Amino acid sequence: MLAAKGKISDKHALIHLVWSIYWLGVGAMSQVSLAQLGMNSEANPRDTHRGLSADRPSARADMPPEPIVNNTKDYFIEHKGVKFAGVHLLIDLWGAINLDRLDIIECALREAAEVAGATLLHTHLHHFTPNGGITGVMVLAESHISIHTWPERSYAALDVFMCGSCDPYKTLPALRATFCPAHVSLSEQKRGLMT
Repeated sequence: MLAAKGKISDKHALIHLVWSIYWLGVGAMSQVSLAQLGMNSEANPRDTHRGLSADRPSARADMPPEPIVNNTKDYFIEHKGVKFAGVHLLIDLWGAINLDRLDIIECALREAAEVAGATLLHTHLHHFTPNGGITGVMVLAESHISIHTWPERSYAALDVFMCGSCDPYKTLPALRATFCPAHVSLSEQKRGLMT
């Protein structure tokens, strides 16, 4: 096998094998299985995270229903005669706390998305060791919120990008309340600016 000879990584060998099986029809793989391998962008991320598909009988009844998203609507914003895709906030939090607490960070980002009027589609957070930094993203129907923390420096970098009627500035009080930063640096960029 090529992976054994070091020509390609084990991950790439696995991906090649799975795609070969899928395309040759040797064994049918569900979209959920492919998505768990990171190979199918059409499968529902929330379902793949839990390993269940909402249309399968094995789906748990306590799982919240999938949000209804209008995929045909143009979510570009028009403000003061300017049309653009959305507002992207770059937020630096200095002297912050709770930067190594996965549970607290997830709650804060969920609250931030909710108060901004966004529709949460998927959450993925990863806790690094040994320093305890956390990185992650909340995928929204209206774009995303991402975070990267350096607890050893009491610093967090966040991106809040939203389109449509969502207001990314409404995320700031929730973020301040959770992380209690001594200093906040904020910059805004209008993305997809049409001339």
